Amino acid sequence: MPQLTRITRDPRVMGGKPCIRGMRVTVGTVVGLVAAGRTREEILREYPYLEAEDIAQALSYAAWRAEEVEVPLSRP
Repeated sequence: MPQLTRITRDPRVMGGKPCIRGMRVTVGTVVGLVAAGRTREEILREYPYLEAEDIAQALSYAAWRAEEVEVPLSRP
């Protein structure tokens, strides 16, 4: 996993979903906004407590998770 210091997971915040710096903004929300065509500037205007690096790390986290492969364990 890349070093993503701004992505946090806490079972007490948003049900343990990956969030931005412990806030109630999920990685999925940020990635969804980008996928919907919102620019970084628009996202930062809508969420003034976010920073440009938060968006970059949310995208990096999503890309890393998309590349993750599950390997089934062999049975004895």
